[in-house]
Amino acid sequence: MSGRILIIGSLNMDMRIEVNTIPVVGETVLGNGLVYTPGGKGANQACAAGRIGEHAVMLGCIGNDGSGLALKKSLEHSGVVTDFLKISDTEATGTAVILVNGEGNNSIVVCTGANNECNVEYLKENDELFRKCDYIVLQMEIPIESVEYAAFRGRQLGKTVILNPAPAPDRIPESIYSKLDFITPNETELMKLTGKMDLSDENIRDGAGILLGQGVKNVIVTLGDRGCRWVSADEDVYIEAVKTNAVDTTAAGDCFNGAFAAGMAKGMNIRNALRFANTASSITVTRKGAQEAIPDLNEVNKVFYCPDGA
Repeated sequence: MSGRILIIGSLNMDMRIEVNTIPVVGETVLGNGLVYTPGGKGANQACAAGRIGEHAVMLGCIGNDGSGLALKKSLEHSGVVTDFLKISDTEATGTAVILVNGEGNNSIVVCTGANNECNVEYLKENDELFRKCDYIVLQMEIPIESVEYAAFRGRQLGKTVILNPAPAPDRIPESIYSKLDFITPNETELMKLTGKMDLSDENIRDGAGILLGQGVKNVIVTLGDRGCRWVSADEDVYIEAVKTNAVDTTAAGDCFNGAFAAGMAKGMNIRNALRFANTASSITVTRKGAQEAIPDLNEVNKVFYCPDGA
């Protein structure tokens, strides 16, 4: 039986605009269309965990509006349990404006809205879900005190805690690091969290070492089309990406995190769970959008290769 995954995080309605180039400060560019699609880092990761894994449950907050209803339905369609979502009567559902250029790269602005009500009190009201799960997946689009509490409670109960530190804050409370089994920054987030000024291999290793020194057990640095790097006290392993032609990278990192949790929940070792996550992410970037771009298990299994067993 697969492990149960509890995803705690944001739900946003994405406003996606295609542009030839992403504007710099003071520049105005013309967009090629506006599309509304379900998103939010938490919801995207839950979507991936639901489609690619099993037993995925989401905690988060939506507004009492059409966007919130659409987000809830999207998760349910992906096999995610949404019975415990909080509905705000005072805040609108979170919104993200996403600009995607011709190379598939993006720039994102998030208005948090109802996500701010994913507070500690709400998490405590759903403590039974903490007790029943095996894996807890977190991001940084909900209040930091909620992330801190969820990591603390997860460690207290002996759960595997995974933090995707995105969007990276100026600092993460030091008390969080020692509660994490995995932290999964991309290169930019690693630089922000550790003060490293460039992306050399040496600095990635040194940056990961800083986070390990704070008490994290495993650091997984996502490297875009180059794959990812897993660093722990005993390991420094590069996992190659599956080569594809990227169309839109909007949900690539979120898919990676959800698929990694799903792979671990299926009983894979860390190395193969990372290969599994790379495979799922490589499919996602070949499609436009966020949740609608995330593949299901059958699609991933057609491409996934496990060279050294479980």
